[in-house]
Amino acid sequence: MAARPRPPGRRGGTVPVVSTLRRRAPLGLAAAFVASGLVHLVRPQVFASIMPRAIPERHHTNLIYVSGLAELACAAGLVRRARWAPAASVAVLAAVFPANVQMALDAGSGRNAGAADSRAVAWGRLPLQLVMAWAALQARRSPDPR
Repeated sequence: MAARPRPPGRRGGTVPVVSTLRRRAPLGLAAAFVASGLVHLVRPQVFASIMPRAIPERHHTNLIYVSGLAELACAAGLVRRARWAPAASVAVLAAVFPANVQMALDAGSGRNAGAADSRAVAWGRLPLQLVMAWAALQARRSPDPR
């Protein structure tokens, strides 16, 4: 039996790779959320310097703890493929985006510790948030074909 010709523009093996990436992306994001969430809870001072200055300092520690707990909850939801997890994960990413912007604006000033003071690292985190949102959305359940 002759092999079926490939549709134009489609290379062999591309679709299975994309399918695998879409299946694994939420798990990768869940791992990142677990790591970040634990750091939020164990060493909240790590995130103090990137808190937007528009937020009163007296709220910083509580917000850092809350965001850490939210990241851990989203990680659990992504692993379980809970219906609420993709939207909640995107909401968490949107909520912490101002801190990432603050980190980028302060990069090179000495206010951020270590690699976070690198302009390349700080500004590189911003588009990474879009990739992370995409990963969260891959956990959406397929519509029931009924």
